[in-house]
Amino acid sequence: MSRLFASFFIANLLVCNGLTSCFGQPVTVSQYNVVWASQSKNSSESISCGGGDIGLNVWVENGDLLFYVAKSGTFDHNNTVLKLGRVRLKLSPNPFDEGASFRQELVLDKGHIDIKGEKSGLSAKITIWVDVFRPVVHVDVSSNKALKAEASFESWRYVDHVTKGKENNANSYKWAPQGEVKTLKDVIQFAGSELIFYHRNGAERSVFDVTVQQQGMDSVKHQLFNPLMNLTFGGSLSGKGMRPSGTYEGRYLNADFRGWKLSSTSAARNHSLILALHSDQSASVDDWKRGLEQLKLEAGTSAKTAQAKTQAWWQDFWTKSFIAISAPTDSPQWQIARNYQLFRYMLGCNAFGKYPTKFNGGLFTYDPVLVDSTLTYTPDFRNWGGESIRLKTSGLCTGPC
Repeated sequence: MSRLFASFFIANLLVCNGLTSCFGQPVTVSQYNVVWASQSKNSSESISCGGGDIGLNVWVENGDLLFYVAKSGTFDHNNTVLKLGRVRLKLSPNPFDEGASFRQELVLDKGHIDIKGEKSGLSAKITIWVDVFRPVVHVDVSSNKALKAEASFESWRYVDHVTKGKENNANSYKWAPQGEVKTLKDVIQFAGSELIFYHRNGAERSVFDVTVQQQGMDSVKHQLFNPLMNLTFGGSLSGKGMRPSGTYEGRYLNADFRGWKLSSTSAARNHSLILALHSDQSASVDDWKRGLEQLKLEAGTSAKTAQAKTQAWWQDFWTKSFIAISAPTDSPQWQIARNYQLFRYMLGCNAFGKYPTKFNGGLFTYDPVLVDSTLTYTPDFRNWGGESIRLKTSGLCTGPC
């Protein structure tokens, strides 16, 4: 205990007010940026990125940019927190091919990721950022020579999936009888020049229904708030100068998937992708689609200022609370400070979420088999998933109210 107290006392001596070290030297959050000089083997080597209530796991593998997309409050009828899907970007000719120089950096004070690659005189930079004030993901590509881009939305929920055994840890049934449990498929389709995708909770029996019956509250069911009924979440993927170009199927680690492609119609030195996300307990799918269109309209009108406002929000975020330890970067003191900044960043990516940050990974879970080889499940899995269903009516409450 004396060693622990001494370490804590020394660390506090090294923590100063303002972004200034104890020796008067300026300290910025940039010193804690995560920088990689090589591509990733798989999704376990991804970097977190996000904003508002959206979290991305971003990595480059075999020359392709990939990222998982998660959003606060995306509960299916099993009360499982579902990811929205995975996006893959290919460039041709590819500056990230084998043998290329490579750099991937999480830029904390701006809240985005920069990825740079160069091979045989072709260089490109990809910037991935999430609008803090509206649920929109941006992928901006710039290169010194014209190239083509192919963006794909990949989903393992293109068919229904029966979950068995430990895989049901991701939902909220617990000990309530539920019979066969299915994760139902999404609706994914091309619409004009873009891709639309969504998951909607319909008339199927849900965790809410099972919980009400188990608690003997069917007689007052109509008085209870059902957070799962008609909940619809998804979005659209589009790109400037890009058009639908077919589908394909594959397998990533333990999950089969189907991909929907958008391809550029001509080579260019600049490409941009927009992933707009929308969640709502809409009375109908058409209502949800109208909400999505309104979101896209708002994003379009604010396009010129959105990135600057997002960066300003992150810069303000870092001045509100921080721990700046002036120490060598290979010291445990500096590592503690860096871990603190990175954890704060991940929490900041759900600053405006309707639901609090979920334990066991927050928005940033990835393929579970990379954590435990026995967990051969889809990327939707997390141990101890879902939320507690709260039943309230005229002062009557079961569970944590």
